[in-house]
Amino acid sequence: MKVSVMGINFDDMTLEGFIAEGMECVRTKQKCIVVTPNAEIALVAKQDVDFKRLLNSARLVLPDGISIKMAAKILSLPIRYKVAGIEFCEGMCRELAQSGRSVYLFGAKPGIAEMAGENLRKKYPALTIAGTHDGYFTPEQEGEIIADINAKSPDMLLCCLGAPKQERFMFKYKDALSVPVMVGAGGSMDVFAGTVKRAPKIFIKLGLEWFYRLITDPKRIKRMIRIPIYLWDALCYRIKGDKNND
Repeated sequence: MKVSVMGINFDDMTLEGFIAEGMECVRTKQKCIVVTPNAEIALVAKQDVDFKRLLNSARLVLPDGISIKMAAKILSLPIRYKVAGIEFCEGMCRELAQSGRSVYLFGAKPGIAEMAGENLRKKYPALTIAGTHDGYFTPEQEGEIIADINAKSPDMLLCCLGAPKQERFMFKYKDALSVPVMVGAGGSMDVFAGTVKRAPKIFIKLGLEWFYRLITDPKRIKRMIRIPIYLWDALCYRIKGDKNND
């Protein structure tokens, strides 16, 4: 079920539900673009109508971040679950490994995708890393990247270029890429590579992953300030009686 929160149409389902949908698309070879909007991405979409259109054109839209769930609660909207993009990617890799399938890792700084691939192979020995490519390329190189991805025929593409670049890339080449599932995975590559540590489980359980990121990397303050801005927007929409901002 899609639930529109201030103009972005999120799917309200469990992590397991998202993974099941993703794997069904892998098995049936259906094109499936997955996006993972958090408060920061939602605020970019508020100012960029075309970007918002791309987000709403995705087959699966994960409510990535406690702020999305909190905004929905403020607006009395039925978003019951917070589903982190990294958890979806991890779950998909686990399922792909169990069926002997493959993933292509695209994005982050040079060398990071290779490190991520090594770690994923250690954790899921049956997972095939079809190929890797860093996120530093010119528009002239995009054709070569598309050709390499298609030559490797992965079942899933992790596109970690940062928003909105990753979403624009996936939709631009949706028809040219012969990949069933494409995920805009943001900073997931760095987590898989081990260069960035995810918050301890207690922080995640309490919805304080954002706070852990802030205390471990104070430079993120400019990004974190967008969370209260997003929630303030939700409160304003409630006062105006406008839940969706469509």
